[in-house]
Amino acid sequence: MPDDAKLDNDTLMMQTLYWWGVPTLFRCPYEPDPARCDIALVGVPHSTGNGSTERDQHLGPRAVRDVSASGRRPHGRYMLDPWKSARIADLGDVPFPEANNNERCIERITAFYRRIDQAGAFPVSIGGDHSITGGILEAIAGPGARTTAGQKAVLVHFDAHTDVYEKLDHFLGAKKSAAHWASYLARNGQIDPAHSVQIGIRGHVRTLDWLRPSYDLGYEVITMDRYEEIGHEACVSIIRDRVGDRPIYVTFDLDCLDPTVAPGVANIEPAFTGFTMSQAVRLIQSLQGFNVIGGDVACLMPTKDNPNKITSLVASSIMFEIICLIADRLRKEGKARPQ
Repeated sequence: MPDDAKLDNDTLMMQTLYWWGVPTLFRCPYEPDPARCDIALVGVPHSTGNGSTERDQHLGPRAVRDVSASGRRPHGRYMLDPWKSARIADLGDVPFPEANNNERCIERITAFYRRIDQAGAFPVSIGGDHSITGGILEAIAGPGARTTAGQKAVLVHFDAHTDVYEKLDHFLGAKKSAAHWASYLARNGQIDPAHSVQIGIRGHVRTLDWLRPSYDLGYEVITMDRYEEIGHEACVSIIRDRVGDRPIYVTFDLDCLDPTVAPGVANIEPAFTGFTMSQAVRLIQSLQGFNVIGGDVACLMPTKDNPNKITSLVASSIMFEIICLIADRLRKEGKARPQ
């Protein structure tokens, strides 16, 4: 074997060993300048938007960096190597010097993502509790946002909970909280709930009208009961018809997965079966060819994970699917700039 070929094979082997080398997201180069990438990978180590004792969600980005090298692979179904077809970089973490002040942290998130928006990169993020989605979309969607060309974004929102708890003024002190972001983004004009879908909602209700705020805002809600009743293909049709050609943001709360699949999550719902990985991945892949402009994975609790780090690996796998949706779109549009 020629020396160059052997070197390439050795590099390929080492790059997918998660325990070797300096951990970045998917072994991507660390590049703090968003203008130098097409897809910007970001860690958002924030946990005060949850407001509960489940505060270790800020450890999620570090945990995924630790394992995600094993996910640096081509996408077999799309016949796509995203790492070669587009410039993908790890921009590092959003800084939180006021980490215990949720509202200030959301401002920090928005400021960080405005740089990404203005640079023309598409962000895929790992949190952090689910309040991070509010800060991100305040920067990249709606009037003035380059990412959506000034349009509102539409959500494909995977979750066990709606995060539209408008009856609460705050969640244990946090106002732009993990329980409120899907409401205030709709009311403030960053997202269009009339073309958005919340999917995977399950669990015993906190109030008997718990879905009413979502319906009042205009969301389509596919509970787990409804998903099981109408089946996968019908759900895919609802999602595709709903979002159309609008700019799509995919936000994935890991608690939509069954606890046997993702045990290390905040606000776990053990009493009702959640998605399997195959179900969740197929739903995400149903967006291939659509205008996906970003996404995030939220609510990883690495301190409650199994010793094999399965929930961190699952989070990495969901990020990979979102990354590939964007890379595949850029390839088909002729906008990808190869590494």
